[in-house]
Amino acid sequence: MSRRLLAAYVHIPFCGRVCPYCDFAVVAGRDDLTGRYFSALLAEIEMEPRAGTIGSVFVGGGTPSRVEPNLLGGLIARLADRFGLSDGAEASLEANPEDWTPERADGFVAAGFNRVSFGVQSFDDVVLAELGRVHTAADARRVVDRARAAGFDSVSVDLIFGTPSESEDSWVATVRSAIDLEPDHVSTYALTVERGTELGRAVAAGGAGPDPDDQAEKYERARTILTRAGFEHYEVSNYARAGHEVQYNLNTWAQGDYLAFGLGAHGHCAGVRRRNVRRLEAYLEMVEDGERPEAGAEEVTGWDAELERVFLGVRLRAGVAAGAVGPALAGDPDGQALIMAGKLEVTDDRIIARDPLFTDAVARVVLGLPAPEPPEERDA
Repeated sequence: MSRRLLAAYVHIPFCGRVCPYCDFAVVAGRDDLTGRYFSALLAEIEMEPRAGTIGSVFVGGGTPSRVEPNLLGGLIARLADRFGLSDGAEASLEANPEDWTPERADGFVAAGFNRVSFGVQSFDDVVLAELGRVHTAADARRVVDRARAAGFDSVSVDLIFGTPSESEDSWVATVRSAIDLEPDHVSTYALTVERGTELGRAVAAGGAGPDPDDQAEKYERARTILTRAGFEHYEVSNYARAGHEVQYNLNTWAQGDYLAFGLGAHGHCAGVRRRNVRRLEAYLEMVEDGERPEAGAEEVTGWDAELERVFLGVRLRAGVAAGAVGPALAGDPDGQALIMAGKLEVTDDRIIARDPLFTDAVARVVLGLPAPEPPEERDA
């Protein structure tokens, strides 16, 4: 994606229920506020200064597929009116299998979406129940064909591994089931225990949580199976057929500019990162009072911006330009240890995390690098 193009994220917080592992800005049982929320979203979009043409839109949540397609179509139209959409702009929608009727699929395409990402998570009904999902494996097996029939250009399946009840055989079967549906893109995410979630409280009380060694083995099994099936492992958690890499995410990982609208949404423009409030009533009241619903903002410049560029870029299998961080990383004892272990490659041109299981370790070393001394101090 050209760095001259913006990306835009729009957050839809409404869910039928909150999954036990979810720490996103979501609400359940508040569908009565949908109309008011969308009015606020449209108003928030109008508050954003015109900053360029949008090349990709990602509508996430929450569960955007719970919402009527015409409301989401109004969002796409407002973004197009306010900023303009590039020719062939990617418009992604997160969806749950239980919502995916042929009629709704047609409606989402008519609304302007050309890419859909399904929160399948597993093809094992026992695992789905433990994850708090309300769809079944049978529901999930129907969604890709329905999306194809509706005319979506790109279809993605999201999977979660490491649930305590999930065996290795179950996980392998899930990955193979996803491949059998012939999606264009697959994401694999480790189950994570977050504070403040139902899962976090259960684990804190002594309940079973994911085992890191088990998750590492399942990550490697999925990587082997997916790459042998022809998927390119282009980012730590993401696999794509040629031409189906997620443009919104590529923009984010390249430290591009992206607008953010809705509850708890995060954006980054012109070196300033901002975040919206996470409480629904506060969000609605602020926008209705003509106030941008920001919870905070920070400027990211200089060495901090350079570290962030590498921190984000090492997620990509192709790595990231070395820039000023390369020499600092190669000269750091922890960086040298990763290089010697074959987990990290640093050249004059690029920094590449050679073992995706160590990407977080590389990122931690990068973020801990001290700023280089100014030239006049080094020469003194």
